[in-house]
Amino acid sequence: MLDAAKLTSPIWVLGTDTGVGKTRFASYIARSWAKESSVIYRKPFQTGVVSDTDPEADAVAVAGPKITSETGLVFRAPLSPLAAAELEGRQIDLEEMLAWCKRPLPQGARLILEPAGGVMVPLADGVSFVKWASSLGIPGIVVARGGLGTLNHVLLTCEALHAHGWKIVAVVLNPGLDNSHEAAMDNAKILERFLDMPIQILE
Repeated sequence: MLDAAKLTSPIWVLGTDTGVGKTRFASYIARSWAKESSVIYRKPFQTGVVSDTDPEADAVAVAGPKITSETGLVFRAPLSPLAAAELEGRQIDLEEMLAWCKRPLPQGARLILEPAGGVMVPLADGVSFVKWASSLGIPGIVVARGGLGTLNHVLLTCEALHAHGWKIVAVVLNPGLDNSHEAAMDNAKILERFLDMPIQILE
C-alpha cells in the first residue's frame, strides 16, 4: 500500500472513471494525515445527491476527526457536472470554482481534492476537468479498477494528464471493485513497463 503519510499536500485523488474508489482512497489519505495534522477535503463538483450532507455525498464519507469536508456545487442528477447543471438550468462558473479550490487553508492543514468522475468529464462546452484544473498545478494520484479494461483506462488517463502538464504521483489499482486481485497484480506489472511512476494495489 502507498504510504499516505509521505504524500505531499495539496493533492488530487483522480479516477479513470466514476465509481472506481476515489473517495475510499481519499478517505484513506485523510485519515493517515489526520494523525499528524488537520485535513481539508474539497470536492468542487458533486453530482447525484440532494445536498452536501446527503448520506451518499462523498464529503460525508471522508469527514472525520480533524478532517473537514467541503463541497462546492451540488447537483441532483447522477451525471457529469455539465449534464447535471444543464438539467437544472444552471451554469457552472469555472473561474469562481477555481478560486474556491484555491482558498487559503488553516495554519498547518493539508489539502485533498477530488473531482467528479474521470479526468475527461465535461464541465462546460469544450472544457474537461483536466483542462480546467491544470492551472492549479496540483499533482494527482490516479485510482482505477483492477481487472479487465484497466490497462486501457489507466494509460489513456495518464496520457491525458501528461498532455496537460500534470505530475502523477502514483497509480492505485482497486481490485475490490471487481474481485480482480490476481488480474490486478498482472496489470500492475504491465503498467510498470509503460509508466514512470509507482503502481500500487489497494488492499
